[in-house]
Amino acid sequence: QVQLVESGGGLVQTGGSLRLSCAASGSIFSIGTMGWYRQAPGKQRELVATVTSDGSTNSADSVKGRFTISRENAKNTVYLQMNSLKPDDTAVYYCKMIVVVRATGPTYAYWGQGTQVTVSS
Repeated sequence: QVQLVESGGGLVQTGGSLRLSCAASGSIFSIGTMGWYRQAPGKQRELVATVTSDGSTNSADSVKGRFTISRENAKNTVYLQMNSLKPDDTAVYYCKMIVVVRATGPTYAYWGQGTQVTVSS
């Protein structure tokens, strides 16, 4: 079994910054793509940013230039640095990892429990 534990959410004013972390533990051989998603009240979950195992990143247009995703493979951890936060960024943020549990596979997608980010105006 694999567990993802998130931290770093909270309440911040418009223009402020937060850094989210998500650490994986358990039966892990390797981790492929890591990502952050968010879900605001009454809305569908949406992609925020992803980072592949070779470090290539992708992010939603709404966060480009403000959010930065990174990973630390030795710690099985993914980060999301969020700057210039806006009220529209208010949501529950979830991390997701594609985990290979053994050398011969299989591969599973795991999600974190979610962390609340609230940006006040």
